[in-house]
Amino acid sequence: MFKAKIVLAAAAIATLAGIANPAAASEWGRHHPRQEQVLKREHHQIARINHERREGEISRGQARAMRADARSVARQDHAMARANGGYITRHQQRVLNHEQNGLSHAIGH
Repeated sequence: MFKAKIVLAAAAIATLAGIANPAAASEWGRHHPRQEQVLKREHHQIARINHERREGEISRGQARAMRADARSVARQDHAMARANGGYITRHQQRVLNHEQNGLSHAIGH
């Protein structure tokens, strides 16, 4: 009986936590132009990696590693945006773009 009450209380708290902070969820949906630029570039790079893999220009392992690097930039972007209230600063954009430049050169044309 006591265990059931604890489980019920934990479920109620989890539900309230999700409802109590809808602003954070809606704020995340709105992308700032700097953040949108970084994420669009990441998607484009993954498309380029997939194209080179299909053409046989890179191996499966190389493609997997490059995609992981591209997703790493996206995770950094999300973490930075979370820390700044839903957007990234100009400096953070430059840092992310610098990382993406290195990956872009590795991908080739």
